[in-house]
Amino acid sequence: MAIRTQFEGNNEVGVFSKLTNAYCLVTIGSSANFYSVFESELSDSIPVVRASINGCRIIGRLSVGNRHGLLVPSSTTDQELQHLKNSLPDKIAIQRVEERLSALGNVIVCNDYVALVHPDLDRETEEILTDVLKVEVFRQTIADNVLVGTYCALSNRGGMVHPKTKVQEQDELSSLLQVPLVVGSVNRGSEVIGAGMVVNDWSAFCGLDTTSAELSVIESIFRLNDSKPTDIPGALKESLIDSATAGAK
Repeated sequence: MAIRTQFEGNNEVGVFSKLTNAYCLVTIGSSANFYSVFESELSDSIPVVRASINGCRIIGRLSVGNRHGLLVPSSTTDQELQHLKNSLPDKIAIQRVEERLSALGNVIVCNDYVALVHPDLDRETEEILTDVLKVEVFRQTIADNVLVGTYCALSNRGGMVHPKTKVQEQDELSSLLQVPLVVGSVNRGSEVIGAGMVVNDWSAFCGLDTTSAELSVIESIFRLNDSKPTDIPGALKESLIDSATAGAK
């Protein structure tokens, strides 16, 4: 299911957390309630780890990861890197990346199989993505935006993209990602989907301002009410895309 929460009055929960199928990172901060929301929902399945990157709280925008690994910018301190290695499962490969587009969460979005990346991402970073996260990489824009991680949320079961993404582009992206996509928003019409929510294959967290209609679309496209993974019916995919597109006009 999708859960509403806030970090110290801020609805951009994807800025302050990173959620995968193998672990969840939550920023170090004074908001004990924010951490406890994640812990109560996830701790039976995956570790929930408090972390910072270069002393910053915006860990969701600075890092990118999946069940195979975690990539952090070169500014991550040795102490922070060691804390992550000590706290995450041994099978998770953790690596610092020398990349001028250092807000990795803004310029990359991925699930356990595929990544969309900023068209100008370094070739070396692309190779690291392939090696560490074990994903196939595609250089893309979303509704003419290069910050693909900001305007998309993605799991192995579905994806949500910027509300102005054209139907043809949705179809192309869906074909690349091999998951159904829908246009949508969070936090009462916000287009910055990646900053406003985090999702894995069985749960999602979004800002407190997210409406019931937005929650319904999130739960449908990411199939959060399914007890086990199944293929989303084509009819449901089409109806979701059609209804969301109509709502965005």
